[in-house]
Amino acid sequence: MFPIEDGPRSVVRDLVAGVSPYDDKEAADRTWMLDWVASGAQLFRLAKPATPPQHLAVYAALLDEESGSVMLVNHVKANAWLMPGGHVDDGEDPRRTIVRELDEELRISPPFHPRFGDDPFFLTVTQTRGAHSHTDVTMWFVFKGDQRTPITPDPAEFSDVRWFALETAGWAADQFDPGMARFVAKLSNALDRVAAG
Repeated sequence: MFPIEDGPRSVVRDLVAGVSPYDDKEAADRTWMLDWVASGAQLFRLAKPATPPQHLAVYAALLDEESGSVMLVNHVKANAWLMPGGHVDDGEDPRRTIVRELDEELRISPPFHPRFGDDPFFLTVTQTRGAHSHTDVTMWFVFKGDQRTPITPDPAEFSDVRWFALETAGWAADQFDPGMARFVAKLSNALDRVAAG
């Protein structure tokens, strides 16, 4: 499905390099990520919870265009509304990771969103909250979502699942991922361009 001819580091580099930053913060995170990949540092988590202390992660943005909403999960450990996702296994293609995580955590297998494909749409470098804090170097992928799709969340991971309107005010960083407001702005901008075009 996702061949790795040149090795996992090249795949990660190419995925990151292909993202067009939305703002100065995403541009800085993208530059940092490319430098990190080029440095030869370990990219993948080798041991839970935080070895090495910075490693690749992925998020899945399930977008229901009909309702103008995205699905978030109330993450037990982070005590915040986040997108489903997880850490990339050693040597794994991040696109394979996010498909696997959706199946493991929610028992769903939605397609990548046709407007955005299977490339990451957004990038963040974020210090996690809570015990065993570490740096998640995260690729955000967009999937075609549908509020009517039955979802079976893993109760060990999530206490609730909910759809949030894209126009939700604030996206407070203490309740959501700190990059959420910027992600929604980038996504809304991209959807507006398609609608206008």
